Amino acid sequence: MTTAALPLFPAAEARARTGRPRWERPAFAGLLIATALLLLWDLGSSGYANSFYSAAVQAGSESWKAFFFGSSDAGNSITVDKPPAALWPMMLSVRLFGLGSWQVLVPQALMGVATTAVLYASVRRQFGPGAALLSGAAFALTPVAALMFRFNNPDALLTLLLTVTVYCVLRALDGARTKWLLWAGVAVGFAFLTKTLQAFVILPPLAVLYAVCAPTPLRRRLGQLLLAGLAMVVAGGWWVAIVELWPASSRPYIGGSQNNSFLELTLGYNGLGRINGNETGSVGGGGGGGGGGWGETGIDRLFSANIGGQISWLIPAALVLLVAGLVVTWRARRATDSLEGMARAAFLAWGGSLLITALVFSYMQGIFHEYYTVALAPFVAALIGMGVAVLWEERGTRAALLTLSGTLALTAVWSYVLLGRATGYLPWLRWAVLVGGLLAAAALPFAARAGRRVLLAIAALGLGAALAGPLAYCLTTVSTGHTGSIVTAGPAVAGGRGGPGGMMRGAGGAGEMPQGGPGGAGQGGAPQGGNTPPQGGMPGGQAPQAGQDGGPGGAGGQAGRGLERAGGGQGGPGGLLGGTQVSAEAKAALSADADRYTWAAAAIGSQNAASYQLATGAPVMAIGGFNGSDPSPTLEQFKQYVRDGKIHWFIAQGSTGGATGGGTGEAAGGMRQGGPGGATGTAIETWIKATFKAGTVGGATFYDLTAPAA
Repeated sequence: MTTAALPLFPAAEARARTGRPRWERPAFAGLLIATALLLLWDLGSSGYANSFYSAAVQAGSESWKAFFFGSSDAGNSITVDKPPAALWPMMLSVRLFGLGSWQVLVPQALMGVATTAVLYASVRRQFGPGAALLSGAAFALTPVAALMFRFNNPDALLTLLLTVTVYCVLRALDGARTKWLLWAGVAVGFAFLTKTLQAFVILPPLAVLYAVCAPTPLRRRLGQLLLAGLAMVVAGGWWVAIVELWPASSRPYIGGSQNNSFLELTLGYNGLGRINGNETGSVGGGGGGGGGGWGETGIDRLFSANIGGQISWLIPAALVLLVAGLVVTWRARRATDSLEGMARAAFLAWGGSLLITALVFSYMQGIFHEYYTVALAPFVAALIGMGVAVLWEERGTRAALLTLSGTLALTAVWSYVLLGRATGYLPWLRWAVLVGGLLAAAALPFAARAGRRVLLAIAALGLGAALAGPLAYCLTTVSTGHTGSIVTAGPAVAGGRGGPGGMMRGAGGAGEMPQGGPGGAGQGGAPQGGNTPPQGGMPGGQAPQAGQDGGPGGAGGQAGRGLERAGGGQGGPGGLLGGTQVSAEAKAALSADADRYTWAAAAIGSQNAASYQLATGAPVMAIGGFNGSDPSPTLEQFKQYVRDGKIHWFIAQGSTGGATGGGTGEAAGGMRQGGPGGATGTAIETWIKATFKAGTVGGATFYDLTAPAA
């Protein structure tokens, strides 16, 4: 990269001559350590977090076949409804250190630290260590990032791989280096194996950017892009090819699909269906629609009550700084063979990724959860660091200072609005952020005349005001355990689903299902069947004992940490989204002679099955997969399993393993109408009730499938 003439970046030119400042490495180490402490703090309070994925992790730690396919149980009846790449690090951790909360979640936290490091490295190359530190801090203090890098959903690995992709593309642009473009393709391929088509959302702006700006002839640019595409197909397609070619009779059913096909899952329920709302087999049915079941769509979706506090604190500032950065760097040559050209390319790469992802999230009509927005966090954070750095370099001009001042004021006002949505939440902070931010914004245009120390003090005040709100939300998030399938960061907010339980509030709030979704029109009752999180499970140590106080499904839960059952529970299927509590009696019954069976038990819906599997360590078949709507197994297949003596128990819907409350079987059956598989689950349950005698085990209804009724 040429650095001979850098009129816009004199400080960058000086850095190029003198190397790293002495404070950089300690500051970078401090950033990573602080990020690690934030993400590891009281990590065990979330127990097994999303028991759906934790059960698959447990299965993969016991069976290499389950490891490869991402099966929900070691008997390999059905897979999770995603490809398995996100599960592999957790499976290896549990295989090495044993099953426990920390063993499951520490790999996720380390991914958060790695994302911070990659983001730092990318921003530093063009904008220096100060900008990189600011970007890293902005990312680490994004509330939804503090949530998802302490949780076991695939979004943590996806966010890391998307960040790596942008980093590699920018490295490729710096000299048109094929190697780095190939690595970008590999990162996208593994991102596809993490969360399918979401990995491809950022490809259009990155591909166009390279095709237009790489400093090499057009023919070579296009050839490099084709090679990167081939690398992407190989990195993401090898697993798909094996799964599609593997005889269906000897592999697990592909969870989330209606035809036992991963390609169907990718293009339907887990792919294009998320865009157009046609998601056969989902909890909201498959009829398409205008997004009402998962919140209103539109340009303001990311700023709404339930999403704004997760991600939007710095989005207005990022958009302003994106425009400002492009204005400052626009006079650079198109090619990226100068520092100015690379700076502009960085704004286009991170900004393009932000804009296209935000637009998809804003208008997608299918399933949309607040925590999806963690994918935006590195894009927003990069723009914050880069934009502030560019305007700070240009602070000698009045336009740059006024832009910085206006951006700071906008951020302070928006933080004031977001903090006000959480009734009674740190009211003093709301006013401190507003007053401090506005004072710093008002003083900034005049501070240059008062000297460097005054200018730095005002900048520090403004930075503190901008980050105080998201910092408070992050501290609230990491001080509270999160369990279930749908979780949110920060406190509960007016008009949203905030709090530890997300959609199924764990802090005393009533659960809500999406309007028009399960449970009928309007607001239906959410299941209240969350696991009580274990308090231990240190790496390499004793795993928490499921079924005991403080263990998964134990009786020692705390309000706000599990999904609290109140007075008999609310309607909806017990455990569809949050699992069930498992009594000591139920655990003992399932554990007895479990090694004689392929599956110790079967239950409808993955969360129900996962709770019992995690409590006992024995495989539990999830009939119908996550939603209970997949046609797996068929009634005839299930009958054959029973005749072959492969399944010991069937756990009836509405069973809570001895906990109070829970949904009813009738409500659960209603939820299973999302796809044709719902009828299969109902047929299996009907046959069992007509053929086998029911018994009560610790308050749960069990059917012994080895002893038909007279």
